Amino acid sequence: MSLLDRPIQEIHDGLRKKDFSVRELVEASLQRIRAVDEQVKAFLTLDEEGALKKANALDRRLAAGEAGGLLFGIPAGIKDNIVTKGVRTTCASKILAHYEPIYNATVMDKLDAADAVMVGKTNMDEFAMGSSTENSAFFPTRNPWDLERVPGGSSGGSAAAVAAGEVVFALGSDTGGSIRQPAAYCGVVGLKPTYGRVSRFGLVAFASSLDQIGPITRTVADAAYVLQAIAGHDPYDSTSADVEVPDYTAALTGDVKGLKIAVPKEYLGDGIDEGVRRRVLEALEVFASLGAEWEEVSLPHSDYAVACYYLIAPSEASSNLARYDGVRYGVRAEADNLLDMYKQTRSQGFGPEVKRRIMLGTFALSSGYYDAYYLKAQKVRTLIKRDFERLFERYDVVIGPTAPTPAFKLGEKVDDPLTMYLNDICTIPVNLAGLPAISIPCGFSDGLPVGLQIIGKPFDELTVLRAAYAFEVHTDHHKARPAL
Repeated sequence: MSLLDRPIQEIHDGLRKKDFSVRELVEASLQRIRAVDEQVKAFLTLDEEGALKKANALDRRLAAGEAGGLLFGIPAGIKDNIVTKGVRTTCASKILAHYEPIYNATVMDKLDAADAVMVGKTNMDEFAMGSSTENSAFFPTRNPWDLERVPGGSSGGSAAAVAAGEVVFALGSDTGGSIRQPAAYCGVVGLKPTYGRVSRFGLVAFASSLDQIGPITRTVADAAYVLQAIAGHDPYDSTSADVEVPDYTAALTGDVKGLKIAVPKEYLGDGIDEGVRRRVLEALEVFASLGAEWEEVSLPHSDYAVACYYLIAPSEASSNLARYDGVRYGVRAEADNLLDMYKQTRSQGFGPEVKRRIMLGTFALSSGYYDAYYLKAQKVRTLIKRDFERLFERYDVVIGPTAPTPAFKLGEKVDDPLTMYLNDICTIPVNLAGLPAISIPCGFSDGLPVGLQIIGKPFDELTVLRAAYAFEVHTDHHKARPAL
């Protein structure tokens, strides 16, 4: 077994027993990246020197008998929209192709405090806008299970890196499903925490009321470890919630007796692949055998979620991306006057999908259309949130598929943005309502991984993790590995 194939707890046991060193662990990660990343293309930037330097420092502490942090020595990949001091942060865009931040995101400081080791920055859809990682300005990432298929997006590089065994865990960001959908496509675990549970300070903004950082891992227990390390209130983030962080590992009991599960009929209706539907129903049978109870319910406003999201998210993106004007940082186009410099910089620096969303958002916010589009979408968002609130009065979790189909082929939907947008139909309502949700492997359809989505009450990641862990320990889906 590869050192990187072990869960975090087992790696820590091996380090304590001196079966291997942190340097050997990090070198195994870098060696694996050199061996397979030419095919997978999960990484945009590697920080070999920084990773090995930190590994040596951690080994010295280990030899001195010092107690280590929660993620001591664990190699990690970081999505390239999370700023890293002194390490290039591009958002997979031309406009930030050479940007080196002078500060760390709060999650990076927390990972440093937990003694994790960043080996590099992972590929993504440009500015996190996309569902396939084909919108990267540099190159598309490929799915380790089938190199002719997409890994999902926008955190496709992070999911592919974990699935390919290049790192033990990765961080992604989730605005409308960008952690959970690629986790489903790549057969790994992806956790989107409650909005405000993890600081967004240092996350390059796409849609500020929707974005949330979370972990992508091989197992549910590993996701609990990483969430424990990165969760908590941050005074640098005004949307960070001052809510106590519980012990997430305490949720890993395997017991779901009496758990009440809601299964929305809208999540298993038209447009859901038959193989995906079967895997979800089989998963519900596993829960029933463990003493949980499930019932079909309705989320009546979920049909409007995609339309609602594609007004709110582009509107916020239009505002957030106005700062890329060639004046302060990033690429600057040569021009004869200021106005032309603005136009040329943004024309040359942004890709087609980013331009599309900026234009959609600017239109929705423009005079005469604000009330008809953006304000109406916010009202619908409230109705979607209330649907969940009503369900959670009677049920503990909501369960359904993470994505309507398994991974599609590279290039298959590039010219059809509407079909691409509908790919997030199962994940978007969770972001609109600000809820926690996890995607875990629940089997295969046509040889490709299928993800099961478990949605919880606000700040109740404990119950989400408890349900996910119970399913994981009673099945073997998470043990499957792609034949790279």
